[in-house]
Amino acid sequence: MTGLSTEPIKNAVENFLRSLNDEQKESCVFPVDDKEWRRWSNIDIGLYKRTGIGLADLSEEQKDLSFQILHESLSPKGFEKTQDIMKMEDYLARLSGEFENLGHDKYWFTFFGKPSDTEPWGWQLDGHHLVINYFVLGGQIVMTPTFMGSEPNYIEDGENAGTRTFEKEELLGLTLYHSLDDEQKQQATLFDRKEVAYNQTESFRDNAVLPYAGIKASAFSESQLMLLKGLISEYVGNMREGYSKIKMDEVLAHIDETYFSWVGAMDGSGPFYYRIQSPVIIIEFDHQKPVFLEGDKPSKKHVHTVVRTPNGNDYGKDLLRQHLEQHAH
Repeated sequence: MTGLSTEPIKNAVENFLRSLNDEQKESCVFPVDDKEWRRWSNIDIGLYKRTGIGLADLSEEQKDLSFQILHESLSPKGFEKTQDIMKMEDYLARLSGEFENLGHDKYWFTFFGKPSDTEPWGWQLDGHHLVINYFVLGGQIVMTPTFMGSEPNYIEDGENAGTRTFEKEELLGLTLYHSLDDEQKQQATLFDRKEVAYNQTESFRDNAVLPYAGIKASAFSESQLMLLKGLISEYVGNMREGYSKIKMDEVLAHIDETYFSWVGAMDGSGPFYYRIQSPVIIIEFDHQKPVFLEGDKPSKKHVHTVVRTPNGNDYGKDLLRQHLEQHAH
């Protein structure tokens, strides 16, 4: 047991669900083991259509209650990141003129199972550049897969001017790579050119089998290990405080089995990709080609990040399996 309480998260979800009418509830509540968990995507095009209850369809009071779910489920830093991403979506809509598909309210909530102190349940937020899967069982939480991104990553003018996204994720990754000596860089670098999108674990890539690649953390100096731990913490620290420490303790227990890999120029110039991979976490950071803005090459102005739990516990599936086996009667 974690010794921590998920009661504030449960209360926030119950308060929101109570605010919905029957039709709204029917649109966004699914069984805890439903395949809908895995039907998330960064983009809403083609055969994929988002389900759940959209922020745009909520009253102001209901929107406030929905954001309280994020506020209770995430750390202050994690909550701020979600708000900055949504602000960036408004800015991207203004830059591109794509107001139908982009904006701060183009996000959908779905819920799985019934909020409980003892039974498994969870929620999902699904939208462009922001997807959070949040599984709860008693005092345990699994917050993966989590996808966060933005295009661009800085608001130059107008409302929310000065907002910047993924500055720390970029800087900390670059700082770690710069700390490597030439031999270590040779080990870490998969490709010395960044020409395409490289993320391996985005939507519809559940259970992707990724061979370990790059340099093993057991080859790092103490100062390099500190940089690696700080970089991982930047992602894990998006979780509700207390739970992020539990996850970091799990990560640190496997730190010598952790790999760091890099795609991009070996002098650290230009766009890049990095991956951190161990038996208990996968983190990817990728500079991508512009989609809504001009350009045809990867740019530091378009960022995608993914965090997953390998070995079967994305969406809390391994916890759910154990629970169902223990309560088969």
